[in-house]
Amino acid sequence: MKALLKIKPEKGLTLMDGPDPKPGPYDVLIRVKATSLCGTDAHIYNWDEWASHRVHLPRIIGHEMFGEVVEVGTEVSTINVGDRVAAESHLTCGLCFQCRTCQAHVCKNYRILGIDFDGSYAEYVSLPERVLWKTAPDLPPELGCLHEPLGNAVDAALAEDLTGHTVLVTGCGPTGLFAIAVARTAGAAQIIATDISEYRLQLATQLGADHVFNANTLTPEALGAALSDLLGGEGVDAALEMSGDPAALHLAFQSVKNGGRVTLFGIPRGQVCFDLPNEIIFKGIRVYGVTGRRLFGTWYRLAGLFKAGLNIRPVVTHTIPMVDFAKGFDLVNSGQCGKVVMVP
Repeated sequence: MKALLKIKPEKGLTLMDGPDPKPGPYDVLIRVKATSLCGTDAHIYNWDEWASHRVHLPRIIGHEMFGEVVEVGTEVSTINVGDRVAAESHLTCGLCFQCRTCQAHVCKNYRILGIDFDGSYAEYVSLPERVLWKTAPDLPPELGCLHEPLGNAVDAALAEDLTGHTVLVTGCGPTGLFAIAVARTAGAAQIIATDISEYRLQLATQLGADHVFNANTLTPEALGAALSDLLGGEGVDAALEMSGDPAALHLAFQSVKNGGRVTLFGIPRGQVCFDLPNEIIFKGIRVYGVTGRRLFGTWYRLAGLFKAGLNIRPVVTHTIPMVDFAKGFDLVNSGQCGKVVMVP
């Protein structure tokens, strides 16, 4: 099969031919129909400091995928040949305290598809039955492969009820855009989005944002004042910080009303200092960190959101063949895209 491998500790990937994976008794062999490019994959492609310490070479990368089942192991009981499936990328141990107390999403020993074992940037991938999710038969591949990152947005947005609430989303990368769509479908009354890319702010409007602000053209003080004016000095009910940018982090905490909630998904590049008493403690703010999806509650909730009319199609801005992977990562690195989907 053809696959994209990280072979050398330098920028780039290598397209190679190799043997098809062989499923074990509890595994399923999947023909990959679509796999999307993720920020994590960009870290590995660019070979930054995080990737150099986290990823062991060689490795087929990629973890956001959709495909058709072509072979099942002898002990597989719930998946059949011909099923269309997405996959949970976190393989949990099932034995640690977290796994045994219904907190598998923070398993101490989880392994990640495309990082700790070979991933989905390939024509075929073999995965355990227990991480697969059957999708609706009419769901197109370019949307089916988005279940995994979309699940992050569902957990971020719906950690608490948003019905009738005002929501601020700082950072309109793909997961931030998904969060806007989820918040709109879940009944948020008003959605405000900030980003440094006019391109992505236009996408945010298409997905349901009522007001957008370009943080690249406003000072942090001016942006904070604009939000305060818009909200009548009251603040938002919930702030979803999806960028990891220090200025955006402070904006999220400063813009949320007393007693509100801040969800943190974006990863800062370094340490960030806070005025804990005034930004968090005295305001009585609830802080929720997102690290993947709740297994598998988030997946069931996502299925319901699709039935309720969740529309994420505008997020998919580019579809490319696997041979053009370098163009795809150039787009991701430029920020002039939503989600880039690759077809093997």
